[in-house]
Amino acid sequence: MSTRIRRIAATVAAAAVLPLALSACSDDSSDSAKSDSDTNASASAPVSEDAMADSGTTTTDEPFGSACASLPKDGAGSFDGMAKDPVATAASNNPALSTLVTAVKKAGLVDTLNNAQDITVFAPTNDAFAKIPEADLNKVLNDKEQLTKILTYHVVGQKLAPQDLENGSFDTLEKSKLTTSGSGESYTVNDSAEVVCGNVKTANANVYIIDTVLMPQS
Repeated sequence: MSTRIRRIAATVAAAAVLPLALSACSDDSSDSAKSDSDTNASASAPVSEDAMADSGTTTTDEPFGSACASLPKDGAGSFDGMAKDPVATAASNNPALSTLVTAVKKAGLVDTLNNAQDITVFAPTNDAFAKIPEADLNKVLNDKEQLTKILTYHVVGQKLAPQDLENGSFDTLEKSKLTTSGSGESYTVNDSAEVVCGNVKTANANVYIIDTVLMPQS
């Protein structure tokens, strides 16, 4: 009699345990499915711009060119400093453009350039001016009309991004055209002047520093 009772008790206990076991299995399966779903959702979620920037996959609108390294790293003549000032003021803070600044002052163009909106300046370096024989350079610097003509030929009345220079022809403030060509980080103006530091921003202009002074055709 007692043996039979024990068998019945064991059967009842097993029957009670079975639903609990099935419930536990169901919970595990649900958690696993939820985990897989979360993983799939995470994998398919779009990558934010910040995350792309962290991964180094985005492009930046930065200055480029071999001469950029020679510009000041900080202060008013640095890239960040120049971006805060209008173009003539910004150039005056950059030691690589001191001859250009002298020419701009002699021509009386400081206010004209500083007050202009959305322009592009092709800025010859000191070395570019040094290519001109000294006697000829001094003559031009003392001829305001000719100097103004040459300097305004270096200015385009719109902001040009690097990609605009790939195969371009633009009206200058001097009223004649200049041409540009190239790609990537290598550009030429009028097939003679190389851009040695491009895409430099000032408060009112994009600046492309060039290695040769441009001369208007007329």
